[in-house]
Amino acid sequence: MNAVILSVGDELVLGQTVDSNSAWLSARLAACGVMTLYHQTVADDLDATANAIRAAAAAAPLVILTGGLGPTDDDLTRQALARLMRQPLVLHPPSLAKIRKFFKTLGRDMPPSNRIQAMYPRGAQILKNDWGTAPGLKAKLGRSTFYAFPGVPREMMSMFAHHIEPGLARGSGRCILTRTLHTFSAGESTVAGLLGDLMDRRRNPVVGTTVSGGIVSVRIRSDFATRREAAQQLENTDAESRKRLGELLFGSDGVALEEVVGALLRKAGRSLAVAESCTGGLLAKMITDVPGSSAWFSGGWVVYSNALKHQSLDVPMTLLRRYGAVSKEVACALAEGARRKSGADYALALTGIAGPDGGTKDKPVGTVWIALASKRGRSGTINVECFRFPGDRGMVRDRAAKTALNMLRVRLA
Repeated sequence: MNAVILSVGDELVLGQTVDSNSAWLSARLAACGVMTLYHQTVADDLDATANAIRAAAAAAPLVILTGGLGPTDDDLTRQALARLMRQPLVLHPPSLAKIRKFFKTLGRDMPPSNRIQAMYPRGAQILKNDWGTAPGLKAKLGRSTFYAFPGVPREMMSMFAHHIEPGLARGSGRCILTRTLHTFSAGESTVAGLLGDLMDRRRNPVVGTTVSGGIVSVRIRSDFATRREAAQQLENTDAESRKRLGELLFGSDGVALEEVVGALLRKAGRSLAVAESCTGGLLAKMITDVPGSSAWFSGGWVVYSNALKHQSLDVPMTLLRRYGAVSKEVACALAEGARRKSGADYALALTGIAGPDGGTKDKPVGTVWIALASKRGRSGTINVECFRFPGDRGMVRDRAAKTALNMLRVRLA
């Protein structure tokens, strides 16, 4: 079976809210053996919503729409459905009573505008919503079955699990399982070259790549008649992909690079400190976004000025004057200073030119030196590399922080 997912709301079209519902629904449908043909986001407009529903019903036997079931004038899903069904909106008294009871528990009278939430096109079916005020809708449109749920994620998820998923799980005769592997420090073409014949679109499981924030992700989709076969083929392709990708691979599915580094540090019983210039604390933020990072992250310094580099981390002024703040020598001194003063086992230091100004012929915008200091006995060792990151200020800082994390990951792996 195939499906189409529609999301309705001006806030989605305008980019004010991210549509997380479609991604969640697609994953749950795939687990039930249903392939989503496409997602479409539609504004709060009667004609646009009706046209989107009509096209979706012609494209797939299952259409799921989220949003547009609220009490305001711009909530038009039920009206669009009524137009397509050529039926009037009629009142569902039990739903109206439920909505009134909800407001009564809040110590308030139901606003008159909420009455529309108890209306439905004649011939459609009201779907009980035990998680909010607006009931859902179910209707037949030609050979397609249409479901409309509220756009609130918690309500939508609960209603999908209650009204749709049980039937799909019983009768699909198909299982689609997916996995995403994440790589860093190589471009998409390099990753595709390593995967080779695994990316042949004629094979099953299907393997593809996407890029976001410098991370190249490898998507695996295993589509077979039974869950057992789909799972086995997914594992086989996963294992072969990992073998070919080698140390470029850092994790899978929703795992972030900083989480992987944290897990490696925790497993090794080691700690980390950071010294940041051009990234201005971004690396420390990424690290501390991970719950429990206090177990392995000692802390760090944001040292923009040369004076503070010298005062806080003992970077010799002679190095700063001779080589400049953006240099191999200063990066090494920052890393060693952070490691020594914090007492951590590892320290990462970044110094560079994030732009848009400040670049020179020898040190253009995007130049970043990254040093990794490691504690070895009474002394330490330092690895240092120079990178030239493309993009604007935000991209340079983001890539620099991730590259620093990846340097440590490779060391720990």
